[in-house]
Amino acid sequence: MGLSRALLAPIWALQLLTGAKSFLDNPLIGSRRLNARGLHVGRVKLAAGMAAWRRRRLANKVPRAWREAFDRDGFVAIPGIVPEAEFPALREALLAYEAPAREMRQGDAITRRFAIDPAMLAAVPGLKTLLERADVVALFHYVASFRTAPLHYVQTIVSHFDGNEPDPQEALHADSFHSSMKAWLFLNPVAADQGPFTYVRGSHRFTPERLDWERRRSLADPKAVDRLSGRGSPRVSAEDLAAMKLGDAEALAVQGNTLVVADTLGFHARGASARPGERVEIWSYSRRNPYLPWLGGDLLSLPGLAERRVNWLWALRDRFEARIGQPWRPVGKRRPTDTVPPAS
Repeated sequence: MGLSRALLAPIWALQLLTGAKSFLDNPLIGSRRLNARGLHVGRVKLAAGMAAWRRRRLANKVPRAWREAFDRDGFVAIPGIVPEAEFPALREALLAYEAPAREMRQGDAITRRFAIDPAMLAAVPGLKTLLERADVVALFHYVASFRTAPLHYVQTIVSHFDGNEPDPQEALHADSFHSSMKAWLFLNPVAADQGPFTYVRGSHRFTPERLDWERRRSLADPKAVDRLSGRGSPRVSAEDLAAMKLGDAEALAVQGNTLVVADTLGFHARGASARPGERVEIWSYSRRNPYLPWLGGDLLSLPGLAERRVNWLWALRDRFEARIGQPWRPVGKRRPTDTVPPAS
């Protein structure tokens, strides 16, 4: 073992007790020998057990119909989440809001994000009311399995912007080997052929067939699969779904004012878009170390700090871009529906 590997070995070992997932970047996680002895499957089963234990302690605050839908399917779709009399004003205020934006390109898709920060919350009071609603917060906590505040953004996805490279988000995948929460509140209708949220119902559960699939993928050479799978966000084929006794992926056509909250441990994707277009939504995200036994304890979830985290994260990545990368490029002030300028 070289000196650098010897120095890194304790860090790699400690990462086994976190949500670290890359088979390429951590030779212990990617070790065929250790995984043949059950390392990966053991991490998966422990994380799933911890999530289930935390959710049992959070369940009583979630409306029963939402909880049952999530437990069964791995996601819950709630039409008319904002009172119908209030939604048009909220939608109009968000679509007209101008602020510093960030954009990222993946394949032929552009994603634009705005931080839901103190300035936006002050300018759009209905947004704060929605994000602090007790039933919505309880659902976010239950799906994430932690009592922590998600990161919130206003997000625009422009499909078929330029070029022929496929959008990697259109491939069915799991985000990681453990539960995490993502949510979309769609501001406009999304048809089945307009890049809808797509999910394989029930794929958030670790059945014996799913565990066998996890074992087999942990024994594959991470350099021989696609880069995203090697880094711990596995892509899944129709044959894989059949082997796991799962159904086909379902594209959710929704009306505006529909909230979808999902565990992205389940297999999901951005559905294919038949033509150029855009999707605008409030997008929320929560992921934490899956092995923590406590529900809260996240200081950055405190009011006054939580709504500033997105800008802090962007600034941190800007500062250390050479070391950790920064895919989110500042593009100046924009509105969610402004036209994406052509590449220079």
